[in-house]
Amino acid sequence: MIFWRTISWKKVGIMAGLLMLIMPASSWASSFSYGGFNVTSFLQATPPFNLGIEGEDLTVAIQALILVTILSFGSAFITMMTSFTRIVVVFFFLRMGLGTQQSPPNKVLIGLALFLTIFIMMPTFEQVNEEAVQPYLNEEITQMEALGEAATPLKEFMTKQTREKELLFFMDMVDMESVSSPDEIPFYVVVPSFVMSELRVAFQIGFMIYLPFVVIDLVVSAVLLSMGIMFLPPVLVSLPFKILVFVLTDGWYLLVQSLVQSFN
Repeated sequence: MIFWRTISWKKVGIMAGLLMLIMPASSWASSFSYGGFNVTSFLQATPPFNLGIEGEDLTVAIQALILVTILSFGSAFITMMTSFTRIVVVFFFLRMGLGTQQSPPNKVLIGLALFLTIFIMMPTFEQVNEEAVQPYLNEEITQMEALGEAATPLKEFMTKQTREKELLFFMDMVDMESVSSPDEIPFYVVVPSFVMSELRVAFQIGFMIYLPFVVIDLVVSAVLLSMGIMFLPPVLVSLPFKILVFVLTDGWYLLVQSLVQSFN
């Protein structure tokens, strides 16, 4: 009984997960398929991933583990290296300005921001696919060459949206001299500069969105005070007026149009 009291179920879960990773998974991967998709066929069709380890090829289980590890960085990639940051911050400013609490829900705002990000980044993704992904899958270039070709369009997009002030600040921090092209700037300099510029632009747009709603709140508060209505919260009265103004001005269309055009 003392053992069961002192054992941590969280540790048990971690131990079970480690055991699942250690167990051979090649037989499971070879038999798993869904809708005609076979894991083994997919991994075998992919060019071998060289980690600098000499010897035999990696097993299917190790390849699957490496693939999952790479995909785990997808959220950081979407957040820090695309237009997602600006869009989602502006959407949350809009919801705070309207004062609608949880409407639209977080999933709706994040989903809309994600699809707008795909729409805005599609030219860059197509360029990466043509210059890096397809040549690598056809075994025309090596992995390092593919990574270099994929990094160039992303750097061009980020530097185009980055202010020179932020970029020069991080370049001075690492004692980097002037460069002739964005391809010469490393990612650890471009990414923080890009994120700072995106947050600055997002807060500027958020302020312009928030200001009209604050004016409506002030007008409603002044009217209620002049009428001597002290027990009624002004936010409760101003909410229908803010929603009405936003709908009559076709706010969603104007907001999305402005966000998309801000990246051109």
